[in-house]
Amino acid sequence: MLEGKKILLGVCGSIAAYKSALLVRLLIKAGCEVQVVLTAPAKTFVTPLTLATLSKNPVLSKFEKDDQGQWENHVELGLWADLLVIAPASANTISKMAHGLCDNLLTAVYLSAKCPIMLAPAMDLDMYRHPATRKNLETLQSFGHLVLEAEHGELASGLVGEGRMAEPEAIFEKIESLLSKKKRFEGKQVLITAGPTFEKIDPVRFIGNHSSGKMGLALAHNMAAEGAEVKLIAGPGQYNIESDLISLIRISSADEMFAQVDSHYSTADIAIFAAAVADYKPAVQAKEKIKKSDQTMTIELVKNKDIAAEMGKRKRKDQINIGFALETEKEEQFAKEKMSKKNFDLIVLNSLNDNGAGFSVDTNKITIFSVDQPPRPFELKSKSKVAADIVNCIHEKIHS
Repeated sequence: MLEGKKILLGVCGSIAAYKSALLVRLLIKAGCEVQVVLTAPAKTFVTPLTLATLSKNPVLSKFEKDDQGQWENHVELGLWADLLVIAPASANTISKMAHGLCDNLLTAVYLSAKCPIMLAPAMDLDMYRHPATRKNLETLQSFGHLVLEAEHGELASGLVGEGRMAEPEAIFEKIESLLSKKKRFEGKQVLITAGPTFEKIDPVRFIGNHSSGKMGLALAHNMAAEGAEVKLIAGPGQYNIESDLISLIRISSADEMFAQVDSHYSTADIAIFAAAVADYKPAVQAKEKIKKSDQTMTIELVKNKDIAAEMGKRKRKDQINIGFALETEKEEQFAKEKMSKKNFDLIVLNSLNDNGAGFSVDTNKITIFSVDQPPRPFELKSKSKVAADIVNCIHEKIHS
């Protein structure tokens, strides 16, 4: 099933690096082409000669080859691979990946890679549990990367607990599953809105909200990982796109978002309205900065177009529309009313009364309502895992 697959294996400085030799052996036996990239600290745990012999390829660790002085093209390596696996992934490298730092060949290849990314963390118990490491891993999951949980057992420090790298056989099985499974949304066109909209008062002020766009971005990465072609129409925010299947369309105002959704909705098989679109905008936008004068100021507001409701009126029988409801009271009642009013097939409810849910956080706690199924509540999870739950429910809805 893996015959001819191109695997780029990154090996970091960890006592678990010795296990990378067995992983290379398993991949070669399965018919893979394997290219190994070592970080400098990894060489103290496993030799380049061992991995070169097993992989049947020179091991890379520098931008410049030692013998010829030829530049090692990290971009070509990133494009060559069907999968980048980093095993073991140290706390140091995980932190660099999460923050976009690039000071060695492996991190340069990572930032250039267009293929799926898999990480197998390996570190001591306290490092693995540290809030900084947990946040970094959640960030990488929000990028759409597959992070394998570290295993429980005796560690190099003598402590017993989580931190052991997953065994090579288990990593191999995950690779086999990832590269051989049929992608559930292959060939599907998916439209996703994300983030806030900013409604101008004058050239320097606006009406907005605290939406970060993290939920919509996580959904885009999950859908792309399942083979969908995604148009992500996103308001102001930071969007680190990790897949060629995602087209990012930046907008600022609700009117701009409406125009883009209006342009692309007819070709969408699935539309996910995750953006926090401003309900109102100033009736008049001042052309110059408004100067402070009186003790009070009145701004007349007018309604924005309801993007989801407008698309709901046009929805074909073969289209699926999914909406979001962020509520503070009568959550279930308002979510169901919104689902009916806007012709949603599914609606995702999250409440600001739940700790860890809502805007500008990396977690969410949701309940998914369907027009023909009982509500499905989920526990508090990272937004990448919440996105996976939503994608699973969409798949079930399509095939129900």
